[in-house]
Amino acid sequence: MQVCHSVHELRAFIARDPQAKVGFVPTMGNLHAGHCQLVTQAKQLAEIVVVSIFVNPLQFGANEDFGSYPRTLAADCEKLEAVGADVVFAPAVTEMYPDFDGHDLHQQVVIQPPALANDLCGASRPGHFAGVATVVAKLFHMVQPQVAVFGKKDYQQLMVIRALVRQLNFNVEIVAGETVRESSGLAMSSRNSYLTPAEKTQAAQLYQQLQSIKQALSAGQRDYANLCAQAKSELTEQGWQVDYVEIRRQTDLTLPNAGDHAWVILAAAKLGNTRLIDNCEVRA
Repeated sequence: MQVCHSVHELRAFIARDPQAKVGFVPTMGNLHAGHCQLVTQAKQLAEIVVVSIFVNPLQFGANEDFGSYPRTLAADCEKLEAVGADVVFAPAVTEMYPDFDGHDLHQQVVIQPPALANDLCGASRPGHFAGVATVVAKLFHMVQPQVAVFGKKDYQQLMVIRALVRQLNFNVEIVAGETVRESSGLAMSSRNSYLTPAEKTQAAQLYQQLQSIKQALSAGQRDYANLCAQAKSELTEQGWQVDYVEIRRQTDLTLPNAGDHAWVILAAAKLGNTRLIDNCEVRA
C-alpha cells in the first residue's frame, strides 16, 4: 500500500495503470470498522482504491473540535492495508488549500450546497456542508475516481454529495454504504472515542429511540410531529441535549405527508460533550 502526501504523488501512482477503474473513500481518519467496510465495498467496485485521510478545517465551526479531532495516521494505515486499500492520500492543509498561510484559511472559492444543507445538522452547524461540498469537490478533482463510497450514517451529507455530483456534472458514481453498529446498536463513529465507558453504554439510547419510531411507522402511525416530540422528550429525560429528531422523506429529506411510505428518521444529540448523529430508514 502506498501513502501519498501530494497530488503529484497520488496521480503518478494512479497513472501506473491508466485503464484501471478507481474507487474512492474519503475520510477524516481515526478509522473504525465502518470505514473499513466502505473500503471493502469499494474493492468490489474498482481495481484501485484510494482512501483519503484529511481533517478538513473548512467544515468545522469556530467552537467545534477541529483542534482536538483524533489524528491517528499510522494506526489508520495499518487498518487500511489489512482491508486491501491500494493508496492512502494524506495531504497537509497547504496541499488542499494553497492559500493557507499557517494561521488562517483563505479559501475564497467555496461551493454553495443546495437548500437541504441549511436544515437538520446544517441549521446548528452553519457553513458545515459548504465545507464538506468544497473539500469533496477538490478531492474528486485530485483523485478523479469513477466511483466513490459514502456511509449512510451521515445521511444528510450523502444527499448533499449526490446533489453536488448531479448538479456539477461530476463523472463519478456515488455508492452508499450501510451503517456499521456496535452490538448495542450504537452507530460506529470516530467521535465515539470521546465518550466515557458509561456514556458509551448510554449512547445506545439514541438508536433505540429511532427503532421505536420505526416500529410506530410500520404499525401505521402517521403523527410525525408527536412521534418526534416523544423521542426528544425521552432523550432529554435521560440526560441528552437534543438538537433534533426528525422524520423525512428518503428521496429528498423534505417533510413527509400521510401518504408517504419511505422515510428516514434522523437524530442529532449531545451526550456529555459529544455530539452524535444517527438515522434509520423505514419502508411501510
